[in-house]
Amino acid sequence: MGLVRCEQCGEDTPGYDTVSYGSMDRGYRQLCTRCFNIDVAERIGLDDFENVRLEPVGLTDSAGKPHQFHFRTRLTGQHISLEAFELYEGCPAGYQFQILGDPEEDVFQVLARMVERIRRTISKTHLVDEGHGIQIAEQTVRGRIDCDLSDGDSLPLLVIDGREVTWDEMGRMLMAFEGWNFRMELFDPSDEP
Repeated sequence: MGLVRCEQCGEDTPGYDTVSYGSMDRGYRQLCTRCFNIDVAERIGLDDFENVRLEPVGLTDSAGKPHQFHFRTRLTGQHISLEAFELYEGCPAGYQFQILGDPEEDVFQVLARMVERIRRTISKTHLVDEGHGIQIAEQTVRGRIDCDLSDGDSLPLLVIDGREVTWDEMGRMLMAFEGWNFRMELFDPSDEP
């Protein structure tokens, strides 16, 4: 994902930090998140919105592996959405998180909640590699559903413990539990698992 020039401020911005903003009637403009937030704040009459650019934070998971989380803040009108994500080859991948807050809430309070959520999540391991491929560590697996575009079938790609797990790999892991029952629970990315 390359750089995109913001049509408001003219700044070259990473594609993951831009918004296609507008409507079918008036057309769309590519805006950096900062200009998008300024426009939304003006439209909803939020004069004291603090548009803070947050620096990446490095945290270590339960296996001692370092992870660097980048942040994006988007004002959606009713909420402020704080997203945290890792970058691989310039694109969000691996662990990804979202928290919703009140638009008038201090962004650093939302950030503190986010960092605590990240710490709790990366302190747990759901997969193990015992020399014969990855396996489910316990009896619970948590992760995110993404899309595997590599084979053209648009199959699910799961992200568990910050690593991509194909649908076939997940199927092989589940075969260790053949005959067992299971419960699948799906929830919004901003909800805590």
